[in-house]
Amino acid sequence: MKETLSIQTHQCIDQRLCGRSIELIKDQSRIEFVAQPDMAADETGLVHGGFIFGLADYAAMLAVNHPNVVLGSAQVKFIQPVRVGDALISEATVTQASGKKKTVHVIVKKEDQLVFEGELICFTLEKHVLSQA
Repeated sequence: MKETLSIQTHQCIDQRLCGRSIELIKDQSRIEFVAQPDMAADETGLVHGGFIFGLADYAAMLAVNHPNVVLGSAQVKFIQPVRVGDALISEATVTQASGKKKTVHVIVKKEDQLVFEGELICFTLEKHVLSQA
């Protein structure tokens, strides 16, 4: 049985904007998210991609789950549109780790449909990125 972990990073995240953790184990996370009306980019209810990226980024941060994890880069694909009211699940898995560098594969699904996929490069720092040198 896999041990459920407590969240060690991004403690002040607004879960309405970035999702809510539903599973957190070593090197993996699952986040649930419902697209809100104020995320719409236009009158059709199309959700701005930045919110979907935020969900994926948060899932990656939790998969790494280090107090000082930061995003270094990302290669992503937006596969299908998301609409206001859509319920999404993001799954993130650390696929490579080399010292402070972690590669995280993230997918976002709406039911069984893939809407987003990406590879995020994260770094675990000794001090908070905003701390004084």
